[in-house]
Amino acid sequence: MKFEQLNLVPTPDAWLQRASADLPTLLIDHANCEKKAASTALNLMYRYVEYPALLQALSKLAREELRHFEQVLSVMGERGIEYEQMTSARYAGEMRRLVQTHEPNRLIDLLVMSAVIEARSCERFGRLCEVLDTDLSAFYGSLLNSEKRHFLSYLNFANEISQDEAAVAARLDLFLAADAKLITDADEQFRFHSGVPGVQAD
Repeated sequence: MKFEQLNLVPTPDAWLQRASADLPTLLIDHANCEKKAASTALNLMYRYVEYPALLQALSKLAREELRHFEQVLSVMGERGIEYEQMTSARYAGEMRRLVQTHEPNRLIDLLVMSAVIEARSCERFGRLCEVLDTDLSAFYGSLLNSEKRHFLSYLNFANEISQDEAAVAARLDLFLAADAKLITDADEQFRFHSGVPGVQAD
């Protein structure tokens, strides 16, 4: 599957408006997301050592995510924004609730879930380019291709390990449906992966 064929629900305009009005929160939580993405890749490396090709890909992916983390910190520094602790969005936690507990389905779900999260990040990068200033738009535009690669890498490994593309497609649809609900539902907090901001979530 090509990234462009993915049926992602577009980021609501209300989220974009809040993002452009609250750059400190956007950038701090984006940095957190890059750090968590690296951690996810490393955790998979530690748990699933029996897949050499996956280990190689995850190692490269983790390094790239940490490089992005460093780049976000640099952007924050240029703008006088201090990095600080911030509570997470409910997005990743809710997605993880769908992950099956028995193997190898657990690994397949983790890979598919990670693919969807990377795809959502990529979609948000693209939409942010529409509303942010020239320098930030250029920065987010520079991240697009790597996020597409990460999506494809996770999804390709899910298909390779599962050897059942129909089953993987069904899980992909499940995680995409969860993503769509989380992105379009009301959210009390504004975060990089939050829903429509400014309203108490159900």
